[in-house]
Amino acid sequence: MAAADNPTELLLAWERGDAGALDRLVSLVQDELRRLAQRHMSREPPGQTLQATALVNEAYLRLVQIKQVRWQNRAQFFGLATKVMRQILVDAARARNNDKRGGGRKVALDEAVIAATEPSPDLVALDQALVTLEAVHPRKARVVELKFFGGMSLEETADVLGVSTDTVKRDWRFAKLWLLRELSGR
Repeated sequence: MAAADNPTELLLAWERGDAGALDRLVSLVQDELRRLAQRHMSREPPGQTLQATALVNEAYLRLVQIKQVRWQNRAQFFGLATKVMRQILVDAARARNNDKRGGGRKVALDEAVIAATEPSPDLVALDQALVTLEAVHPRKARVVELKFFGGMSLEETADVLGVSTDTVKRDWRFAKLWLLRELSGR
């Protein structure tokens, strides 16, 4: 595989300061990024205004600003792209939630009380639970991020994290139970 067709080589060139390497990388992996974005979007509620292409574009804009990553391989890139896409969707959910609750405009006290009693969107609640899980079990939170949000297989997740597939299976089982308990309020 020529360097121009090898995602890992393009990542390393980008890390060394080759500004065009990221553009070549994105065009090379654009279909995979779009599939990744579509997996993220499939978990969004109906009526979502953000489209998969816009999610890919926003992720690209955020990825180009990252300077301190030591790129290792293609799987690591997709792992980071998954994390960036998740954060974009969480930010959008928070903004929608903020708009529902007044979003900076002045509201009457009774209107604010009613808005404050509405349940928060599932994605925001899941993100908060993941942040809590990450504080106590960082790798398990990363497994959830890669498998649930990124749609990665056990093998791909193990590759990104540098652990065995069996470890990913155990982490996945633990994290699902932990999140279920956390989100159910127990």
